[in-house]
Amino acid sequence: MTTITTIEDLRLMAKRRVPRVFYDYADSGSWTEQTYRENSSDFSKIRLRQRVAVNMEGRSTATTMVGQKAAMPVALAPTGLTGMQHADGEILAAQAAEKFGVPFTLSTMSICSIEDVAAATKNPFWFQLYVMRDRDFAGDLIDRAKATGCSALVLTLDLQVIGQRHKDLKNGLGAPPKLTIANILNMATKPRWCLGMLQTHRRTFRNIVGHAKGVDDMGSLADWTHAQFDQSLTWDDIDWIRDRWDGKFIIKGILDAEDARIAADKGADAIIVSNHGGRQLDGAMSSLTVLPQIVAAVGDRVEVHFDSGIRSGQDVLKTVALGAKGTYIGRAFLYGLGAMGQAGVTKALEVIHKELDTTMALCGRTDIHDMNAENLIFPHQIPVPLGPAAWDGENRLAAE
Repeated sequence: MTTITTIEDLRLMAKRRVPRVFYDYADSGSWTEQTYRENSSDFSKIRLRQRVAVNMEGRSTATTMVGQKAAMPVALAPTGLTGMQHADGEILAAQAAEKFGVPFTLSTMSICSIEDVAAATKNPFWFQLYVMRDRDFAGDLIDRAKATGCSALVLTLDLQVIGQRHKDLKNGLGAPPKLTIANILNMATKPRWCLGMLQTHRRTFRNIVGHAKGVDDMGSLADWTHAQFDQSLTWDDIDWIRDRWDGKFIIKGILDAEDARIAADKGADAIIVSNHGGRQLDGAMSSLTVLPQIVAAVGDRVEVHFDSGIRSGQDVLKTVALGAKGTYIGRAFLYGLGAMGQAGVTKALEVIHKELDTTMALCGRTDIHDMNAENLIFPHQIPVPLGPAAWDGENRLAAE
């Protein structure tokens, strides 16, 4: 058996085991995929400052994210169709996160429902909300999350219009997928996946089917979904969500300093700097590039979290050093899930934690909270600021 040492090892294994239609859904971006690629590649532009002869004993990566304890500053991001990477995928990922000691976030567009995941776990998890045109349904989702004990609501704001993802269109993506000859032939080469799907009854969007008005089967679901993402959503709509939800509140999809300030004004406990993993506005800046000015823009008013592009513990460390209080992994855990189910998600978390802990030590730090821009080196040709303290908040370095 192949020794797994990196997230890339898990990706290659998932590519062999997951049907192409669902693997491509996880491992792709919109249009040319420029932003999708740069989310990860921009990490390599930042170097790490090595320190020696430092007492490295007693290291700790433990922290909190919106008050919840975490073994490291990492949460599992909300990802749609997770239960199509592996049967009962959301349940397995939530269980892995719970045992490892990091937060798990369930997507509105999950295969396993809020109630399914709650019944299979002991600790509270987080729920991610898309606001639909059917406000009664959106309100019902919030109430269901409260009823099952979800400890944080993550509101995603960057999916009012769905970015075109060419691979999804060509593959006939759906849940279940369109049974084209190509899809049938490809699934026939994935017997482990097929067996798992035959053994579960969770094969559709269970947060929606049977809950939204007029959505009782896959046929009605498709028509409903296409019409429901609300293009008229504005910041004013946040108020009724805050009135209905009294727990921790996180806003996801922030890529602009002004939007970050507005989110803080709206009472968010945290914001997630994210471009939806490069799946929405192709050509947008990578999340890493805009992180420093967003940290500078909001200061201590709100926790700044980070999403999009993380594939290693070193990526986590660089993000924290630039001011993020927490990070989210999406594709990294999906690769593990597709490769080996729950054990694969655990392996993904172990890989990232090992890299994070070892790199922190070699940077001369023993506590994750001590990481800062002093631990990073920015080549002069790379237009990245020297950290929050040196950023003037208006897209240029402060004079030294």
